[in-house]
Amino acid sequence: MTLEEEEVSSPLDPNSALSWAELRFRQLSTTANSLSRIQEVSPASLAYLGDAVYELYIRTCYLLPPRRVCDYHNQVVGQVRAESQAKILRSLEPHLTDPELELLRRGRNATTGTVRRLNPKIYQQATSLETLLGYLYLTDPQRLIQLLAHLELDPP
Repeated sequence: MTLEEEEVSSPLDPNSALSWAELRFRQLSTTANSLSRIQEVSPASLAYLGDAVYELYIRTCYLLPPRRVCDYHNQVVGQVRAESQAKILRSLEPHLTDPELELLRRGRNATTGTVRRLNPKIYQQATSLETLLGYLYLTDPQRLIQLLAHLELDPP
């Protein structure tokens, strides 16, 4: 086993400069045929992961300046709502590649069910954004960071 393989397979080291996400990504990216395995993941599952990635990113953005937890919550909820995600998607579309646009289409078409309070088109757009974020989290974290840098969020 090489040093790199040891690093990837070892449990989380509190002295490591890598985050848990980076360690997990390394594990996924060193797995044989990992890209083809990720292609097997359904768009709905990618959206499930992308929802968590997006919310964690938004929570991190609003962490400073320090404030009460209920204030954090209100700001984050405002950004992770489907309506806000659809707006974010529209602002990102000019920066997306053709394969990313195709992934959005797959994510949009994978939505099942509807939300009563929401226009189905808005829900589909939000789900397609989450699908893209989940996919990029697993396959290309650098690209994910590039796209997140384009977000125009409400000021904290």
